[in-house]
Amino acid sequence: MRSYRLAGLAVTAAAALIVTSTPAATAAEHASITVMETSDLHGNVFNWDYYTNAEYDDSDANDVGLAKISSAVEGVRADRGRDRTMLIDNGDILQGTPLSYYYAKVEPVTETGETHPMAKAMNAIGYDSVTVGNHEFNYGLDLLDTFRKQIEAPVLGANVSDERTHLPAYQPFTLKKVDTGAGKPVTVGVLGLTTPGSAIWDKGNVEGKLGFGDMVQSAKFWVPIMKAFGAEVVVASSHAGDDGTSSYGDELPTENASAQIAEEVPGIDAVLFGHQHKDVPQRFVKNKLTGKDVLLTEPAKWGQRLSVVDFDLERKHGRWQVAGASSEAVNTNTVPEDPKITELLRPQHDKTVEYVNETVAESSQELSAAESRLKDTPIVDFIQKVQTDTVEAALEGTPQAELPVLSQASPFSRTAKFPAGPVTVRDIAGLYIYDNTLEAVTLTGAQVKEYLEFSAGYYNQLAPGAPVDPEALTNAGGLPDYNYDMLAGVDYDVDVAKPVGERIVNLSRDGVAVTPEQEFVLAVNNYRRSGGGNFPQVPAAPVVYNEQVEIRQALIDTATESGVIDPADFAVPNWKLVREGVPVF
Repeated sequence: MRSYRLAGLAVTAAAALIVTSTPAATAAEHASITVMETSDLHGNVFNWDYYTNAEYDDSDANDVGLAKISSAVEGVRADRGRDRTMLIDNGDILQGTPLSYYYAKVEPVTETGETHPMAKAMNAIGYDSVTVGNHEFNYGLDLLDTFRKQIEAPVLGANVSDERTHLPAYQPFTLKKVDTGAGKPVTVGVLGLTTPGSAIWDKGNVEGKLGFGDMVQSAKFWVPIMKAFGAEVVVASSHAGDDGTSSYGDELPTENASAQIAEEVPGIDAVLFGHQHKDVPQRFVKNKLTGKDVLLTEPAKWGQRLSVVDFDLERKHGRWQVAGASSEAVNTNTVPEDPKITELLRPQHDKTVEYVNETVAESSQELSAAESRLKDTPIVDFIQKVQTDTVEAALEGTPQAELPVLSQASPFSRTAKFPAGPVTVRDIAGLYIYDNTLEAVTLTGAQVKEYLEFSAGYYNQLAPGAPVDPEALTNAGGLPDYNYDMLAGVDYDVDVAKPVGERIVNLSRDGVAVTPEQEFVLAVNNYRRSGGGNFPQVPAAPVVYNEQVEIRQALIDTATESGVIDPADFAVPNWKLVREGVPVF
């Protein structure tokens, strides 16, 4: 995708600025201010797990949600002085919980006119800016545009362009005058940047509409403009990790470029980043041109942490300069939920709880996803069956109608289960936690084999006779569970005693070995089809089905229509882990 033309945009930038003033105090040469950051909130307002129908809890005793964040923010404001602080968000706001799903799809705010719960909460807390994250595009541009109108803070995205005009699609940066308590306010500039991967991951929503440029090059262009408009402290809000990696190869500019921004762009005082869901209280990177140490910080996901950055200022030649910076992470499990937020959002929360607890079917037995990354489990076969049936029905009467349909699924959750008896919306949503849509492509037998070999890299090599530790067997090289794919429609073994690239054996269909030239249709989610996880063959494969069917909703609809979930109707054990032909389990 093209990025916007950088020349001649100063006028556009000037028009986009939002400048507010705060009263001055007594003159002095030294002062301090504080900038707070949240990131990757993913629709969390309450400290609540909609999938377990209970207060959120994990093994590290973390809490989540904007109600917790609000209390933490108020504590910092009380300590530093409200007028001497700013609060920004780094993106991935609109997707991630049944609460955010409900107001995007069940009662969409684009149709009802109701204020989105995330906008409502963030307005009440008092954010100064938010940056678009890649998940902002998941529900389409109409929802994002509605959110932009509802939230009172500017929505930033300096490297996102309108494909028709090549001008910025979102406000590139914002300026705010912050009280220093020392006689003269300081002008803080926040530059919003987002990872270019949205061009791939949400291709169906953004192609031909938005372009995503290189984050480093965009920062190099905009920082001098920010300074020309008076920014004395420059903060980059970078929705990108800090390790320089990309999940999509070289097709687009670097996905996780935050450290590169700090290293290569002069004039930035701190990079407040996100996207990778890490907890980085404080890190320093030296700028290659100025030799200056640039602070980086990332708060943990879902509102588990609040990054707090303190800037020490000194005044020289009539301007404030950053003399030093430090940061810390406030753990939100140390504060209560702010009743101002919980009371404000209670009606929307209660409506969501009611929705996810609706019974849609009866399960003949308990089905668990606990071992799905290690074994072919019936609960994942339920996903595979629904995807296969949906694509087969859609292909009737097409040239691909006679081709065998395979299906791809990943073990998204280790805790999901369908209880014996009533199965609710939240049970199914807990199994399929992402808002993916269903697509289908054609592949050859050789490509299917290559795809499976790539997926099998998820396992660490296990020597024959060595003890089997399930926790040490998976997630090789840090690969997450959602980047392990299993296929239905073919039979195969994964030999974990063999090196990566040589593990798929006995690949067959209906008892006959798959040949390299055979043709198949693969039902696949839009994330994988668009290049998510960097799987081979699929992104470039011919698309034969894409009706924007939401996979989670298809699962709910199938269960509702049948009224019964019985493994006898869909469970087909077709793959297993082996060592030199001997099953591991």
